[in-house]
Amino acid sequence: MKMQAEVIREGELEKRSDSLFQLWKKKLVVLTKDSLSLFPDGHKRAKGKELGFGSILKVDCVERTGKYIYFTIVTKDRKEIDFRCPDQSCWNASITMALIDFQNKRAIQDFKSRQEMEQAAGAQERRLARPPGHCSPRRPGGPAALVLC
Repeated sequence: MKMQAEVIREGELEKRSDSLFQLWKKKLVVLTKDSLSLFPDGHKRAKGKELGFGSILKVDCVERTGKYIYFTIVTKDRKEIDFRCPDQSCWNASITMALIDFQNKRAIQDFKSRQEMEQAAGAQERRLARPPGHCSPRRPGGPAALVLC
C-alpha cells in the first residue's frame, strides 16, 4: 500500500502535447515533496502521470508573457516537457523550490552514506592492520617457523 505524500500545492497547469499540432491541454497538477503528478481533464480519479523528482534534472526556460509563464521540465533522460501557467500563479517557482529541496535532501543522504561507508572501511582496515613488531621475522638461515599473527 502506497502512502499518500503531503501535498504542497494542487491546481491547474497547461501542458503542451507531444502531438503534431502541439496543443495546450489543461491538467490537474499535484505537487508533493517527491513528485509532480499530472491528471488529465482536471480529474484525480483518472490515472495520472507521476514525474518523480529523482527523474527530473531541472526546471528550465522560464519565459514570461503578458498572460502566461512558460517553462520546461527537463528529465534526466533529456526529455523536455513544456508547461504554461497564468502569470500570477508562479507554478514554476513552486516546482523549482520543491525540486531543489528534494535534490538537497538527496545530496545530504548520499554524503552521509558515503561518510558511513568510509568510516566502516577505515574501521575494517584498522582491524586488519598489524601493529609494528607484532610478528617476529624468520631468522636468516634458521628453520622455517609458522608465524601466527
